[in-house]
Amino acid sequence: MDFRKRNGDTRIKFLWDQTLQGNAPEGFAVGAEFNEEQINQALRATSEREQFELVPSRDVSGHGTAVAGIAAASIGTEGLYRGVAFGADLLIVKLGIPDTEGFPRTTEIMRGVTYALRKANELQMPLVINLSFGNSYGAHDGSSLLERFLDNAAEIGRTVICVGSGNEGNSAGHIAGNVSTDRRVELAVAEYERTLNVQIWKNYSDNYMLTLRSPAGQEAQLSTAIEGGKYTINLEQTEILVYLGKPAPYATVQEIYLDMIPRGRPYINSGVWTILIEPMTTVTGQYYMYLAGSAVRNQSTGFYSPTPQVTLTIPSTAAKVITVGAYNSVYDTYADFSGRGYADRERTVGVVAAGLAKPDLVAPGVGVLAPDVYGSYASMTGTSFATPIVSGSAALLMEWGEGVIIRLS
Repeated sequence: MDFRKRNGDTRIKFLWDQTLQGNAPEGFAVGAEFNEEQINQALRATSEREQFELVPSRDVSGHGTAVAGIAAASIGTEGLYRGVAFGADLLIVKLGIPDTEGFPRTTEIMRGVTYALRKANELQMPLVINLSFGNSYGAHDGSSLLERFLDNAAEIGRTVICVGSGNEGNSAGHIAGNVSTDRRVELAVAEYERTLNVQIWKNYSDNYMLTLRSPAGQEAQLSTAIEGGKYTINLEQTEILVYLGKPAPYATVQEIYLDMIPRGRPYINSGVWTILIEPMTTVTGQYYMYLAGSAVRNQSTGFYSPTPQVTLTIPSTAAKVITVGAYNSVYDTYADFSGRGYADRERTVGVVAAGLAKPDLVAPGVGVLAPDVYGSYASMTGTSFATPIVSGSAALLMEWGEGVIIRLS
């Protein structure tokens, strides 16, 4: 009921489920698209089985339902709940499963944004895109393909893109420093960690000698000049696959990617792993390290003395999107988990170089009431649920702006 008009019809203009096969939208090769008429037909069906046969798309996790509800749910069955822009039309994209060799849902998001832009142009309507999604892989400097794609998309038509800043602010998954003062990085690896990856980012102009030390004290140098750009080292019962990033357009940072996997046992060696940094030639002297997101690693795995700044998830690091952090209204403060922005003013690339700071604003993100997939309502916490508050607000402002334009014409 939360996404219907008062007459019972749906407010969803189009639904593209990228996980299904069948009727893909024009210009795309994957997924199945359902229009407003097809969804209404399913709503009028007399049984759930018939409804599912007509529109076989389901929100299994409940994440998308909650986000859409906060942004634009209409008055519920008992009249007790409504979203921010409760009369807005909806365009729903369910992201597909990423390819095993691709970046985390980068292609799927780019397809979804392109689809939304095309539909907005076709319908001649302003568009607010809500992205309650993020990952920790990347330089966090606005230079990746997805970040630049969203910057370009935000300039097309009457479009606003709102992105959550992520929940990595207190996860100890990031550390930054300068070799003039900080040359030793310690990483705590908890027991029963099946795999772990570490991203080391530095400027191409800086030349460091890196040494990796295992918990038992074994050491190996991490060469940054190996033909082919990848090699393997072994420390204790852990195999470390080392990948060296190649130069790319718009990027002045080099990536050294460590993929730690167990050898002859189910888990990598637990304890304190140390990365020693010896500067050879320095221009900036900076380095940045990231772990995978907290959702895929043990809670006790993280850097000692982590850096809470620049913990925004990607693509909230894009310069021209509205980056939304979470606010804890109970304690009247920024939520501790909410991704933080660019406190490092010496950073030479990305949104800092453009004179910007992130997040752009914050919204309530702790204990936010939202619809669930069971027809009830539940309390949600995270920047995923702060973002649709801003998205709904942007839709209301755009509605007001459209009205002003009509009156002035």
